[in-house]
Amino acid sequence: IVSEILRLNEDPNVQGLALDLPESLYSSKVLNAVKPEKDVDGLSSVNLGRLVHGDVYDCLVPPTVCAVMELLEDIGGKKVLLVGARGAEGAALQSLLQRQGAAVLCCHWTAPQLQSELRHADVVVFGSTKPSDVPVSWIKPGATIINCAHHLLPEKHNYGQQNNSAAEKTVGSLAVAMRMQNMVKNMERWIQSQQYRKWDLHCLKLQPLSPVPSDIEISRARSPKAVDVLAKEIGLLTDEIEIYGQTKAKVRLSLLERLKDQPDGKYVLVAGITPTPLGEGKSTVTVGLVQALTAHLNINSFACLRQPSQGPTFGVKGGAAGGGYAQVIPMEEFNLHLTGDIHAITAANNLLAAAIDARILHENTQSDKSLYNRLVPVVNGMRGFSAIQLARLRRLGINKTDPETLTEEEISKFVRLDIDPSTITWQRVVDTNDRFLRRITVGQANTEKGFVRQAQFDIAVASEIMAILALTTSLQDMKERLGKMVVANDQKGDPVTAEDLGVTGALAVLMKDAIKPTLMQTLEGTPVFVHAGPFANIAHGNSSVLADKIALKLVGEKGFVVTEAGFGADIGMEKFFNIKCRASGLVPSVVVLVATVRALKMHGGGPNVTAGAPLKKEYTEENLQLVADGCCNLQKQIQITQLFGVPVVVALNVFKTDSPAEVDLVCKIAKESGAFDAVPCHHWSAGGRGAVKLAQAVEKAANQKNSFKYLYRLELPIVEKIRIIAQKVYGAQDIELSPVAQSQVDRYTRQGFGNLPICMAKTHLSLSHQPERKGVPTGFILPISDVRASIGAGFIYPLVGTMSTMPGLPTRPCFYDIDLDPITEQVKGLF
Repeated sequence: IVSEILRLNEDPNVQGLALDLPESLYSSKVLNAVKPEKDVDGLSSVNLGRLVHGDVYDCLVPPTVCAVMELLEDIGGKKVLLVGARGAEGAALQSLLQRQGAAVLCCHWTAPQLQSELRHADVVVFGSTKPSDVPVSWIKPGATIINCAHHLLPEKHNYGQQNNSAAEKTVGSLAVAMRMQNMVKNMERWIQSQQYRKWDLHCLKLQPLSPVPSDIEISRARSPKAVDVLAKEIGLLTDEIEIYGQTKAKVRLSLLERLKDQPDGKYVLVAGITPTPLGEGKSTVTVGLVQALTAHLNINSFACLRQPSQGPTFGVKGGAAGGGYAQVIPMEEFNLHLTGDIHAITAANNLLAAAIDARILHENTQSDKSLYNRLVPVVNGMRGFSAIQLARLRRLGINKTDPETLTEEEISKFVRLDIDPSTITWQRVVDTNDRFLRRITVGQANTEKGFVRQAQFDIAVASEIMAILALTTSLQDMKERLGKMVVANDQKGDPVTAEDLGVTGALAVLMKDAIKPTLMQTLEGTPVFVHAGPFANIAHGNSSVLADKIALKLVGEKGFVVTEAGFGADIGMEKFFNIKCRASGLVPSVVVLVATVRALKMHGGGPNVTAGAPLKKEYTEENLQLVADGCCNLQKQIQITQLFGVPVVVALNVFKTDSPAEVDLVCKIAKESGAFDAVPCHHWSAGGRGAVKLAQAVEKAANQKNSFKYLYRLELPIVEKIRIIAQKVYGAQDIELSPVAQSQVDRYTRQGFGNLPICMAKTHLSLSHQPERKGVPTGFILPISDVRASIGAGFIYPLVGTMSTMPGLPTRPCFYDIDLDPITEQVKGLF
């Protein structure tokens, strides 16, 4: 019985449970197995506790008890005797009677004082069957007798005929009606629970220290709220979260269906100037902004961030949880593994890679008949196609379902993909910076029978499956996108997909949990979604569409969702608008463009910076001319934003080495260049309080007229779309395609992929293809060395110059400073 109750507890289609069991089975174990929110009979300890404490609006009164109270009229000052009333019903009845002013006494049928108590009671309630040795004559003449001995089953007794002066009533039919009333009340509650809930968020108070401690010290000094508490505060239902430990939870996509009629909030993108080794702090601004909006201005807000790759975490960049007093916590859990999404992507990616090489081997070493017998084996005397094999037959124009009816020609078409190994574009991945995997040889073992080929590893976040995770809108959409991934061409030049290899369903199974965004929190207890982490230089560089969509529903119409685009506005923001917004259908309200005085000085001609080395005096002393010269990059990024018709607010991350004159100069130039506003920000040292002015500027800008538009039409030729991005965004004079790139463009156009958006794979360190050219380079020809396609993700990606998809480790990686305390199990050295 308990097992069945627990199963029904988890069934989202069951909103209430009522128990009709033999009396001997009404144990506390059985009654408390029912979820309190599904407890129609109100007999669980949680329901009873609420009832006894007077929380009558948060509980359901047991039907039998409700019926007794309905039958009794004015009982104030009367003596009520409960005989044989046990357990939850007895306790509930006693509580309600006392609340009505009755003097209540409970006793068993065998109690020695029973006769005396019956003689003095104004009301007698039989909680169980009256023994035959207890005569009705013991009952006080004129007393009201209520029989609820058989719970909800109507019973007829002759007490009234034996003692005509006693008014006898049974509760059976009325208790049934009361249970029906409870069912209605429970369903009304459930319907109400499905509606959008106003947030009841309790923010955590910050007490910033000076000097500011390290990021991990700040994170560890803060005790985050339990994630189930946070989820309840922002209106998530208990069956909409899957908890991972104390501080992380996956959020189920069913929420989108529940809140489909809820208007979206405002949509804010955080982008930046062209990045430098000095860092601009986009993640820190994103976190500081939502802390300011929610903890200080009482406006619902959500941050949506990418999950960091372990490559940079252990390489040179470090983590990506923000910094100072504007962080996602716990930062070590954010930066390490999280909920395993990248591992799921790695497993799915490498399963597909293994399937490609295995299929080539088997086709090269077996006849059509042998392949067919192994692909469609006889099981228990029967041979049958799997669902994905039937789909392949239909794509081949073979409308047959019986394996025995295929002709030799049809069998050959079915079993042979004829993959051309030289055209394989699908690579294996690992989430580590490992330069020696940039070029490898596979198939060297004797068991592979000499089928050796050159290949490579990419970093896991460069996988097309990561891009699909970031752009998908549902589980069905993800499955379709996975099936469309082109992994190679066949010998005729036609595309070979994951669907052709029969692996789509398996990939979807590996990704079924990764598709759910992970809920975390900021230092001030405001909500954050962490989901997907494609790089912006070799992919589209934005967190997931699903996280944004869920957050936009949760914040409500007047709330804000703040998400971040990787690297500079010319890369991450351009892809956000032209790729992500096309996939999601969402329209951004505001762009926040992040800059620092130090980075602008570098764009103005300042000396090169080496990570870890002391800064030169140009960056630590006031130099207004260097700042003014570097603002050309800020002005260019503002102009790029204006191409899309969205208001832009400049957020200037202030450092202690910045002079007031330098800060004022940047803000002045930004506003003169078309920014709606430009605001100095101090959230790194002060938390959300240091970004209140930025939050106010964003709120005002979001109410401005928005004339959002895409940069190009999808119907344009691939080369023309590349040229528009190069000239209008990067400032190039023109583009130049290599013969290989032109050949690929021709092939993709012929294969029907010409109408996809463009995802430029380009250095993030300059507007041009040359990383050393800072500021705003002009007059350059942008070289397109190759053009590839991510058909499942839904974009064409040209490679500008030489782009590596596998980073390497520097001479002194971050891992030198990372350690684990074996006693406390605390992580040290992350930043």
